[in-house]
Amino acid sequence: MEIVAIKIGDRVQVSKTVAESDLYLFAEITGDFSPNHVDEEFMRRSLYKRRIAHGALVVGFMSSASSSFVAKFAGTKAERLPVSLGYDRIRFIAPVFIGDTLTVGYTIVALDESRRRTTADIVVTNQAGESVAVAQHILKWVEPLEDQTSNIC
Repeated sequence: MEIVAIKIGDRVQVSKTVAESDLYLFAEITGDFSPNHVDEEFMRRSLYKRRIAHGALVVGFMSSASSSFVAKFAGTKAERLPVSLGYDRIRFIAPVFIGDTLTVGYTIVALDESRRRTTADIVVTNQAGESVAVAQHILKWVEPLEDQTSNIC
């Protein structure tokens, strides 16, 4: 049984403009209140001259691209269900600033039918077309359980 109808080269893109509220909400959720992300005055004295987004927030945008990929290529009628096995080779190449519009490209580069896995290359670019982050993402496609609703009394 093949992994839905996915082929090498299948691709999605998602875009998001990073808002100041994104940094504060993410800091609140994670507890990461590093001055790099929340203290404008502190960062004015740095090489960057302004606050930078959390790297883990950028990884969250990568996750959004993965979900968009699954929705586009597997839909809700997939014979197998995708589960993220994780992100490898994550690199933050350039800073992400408030107001940057990020585009996450998610492209399938490998299929492993025997292990029921897909591997995608992820490249995140800003509005100037500069790469700001890269990673690989692995999805495992698991068999759904049989429909148990008919056995409910």
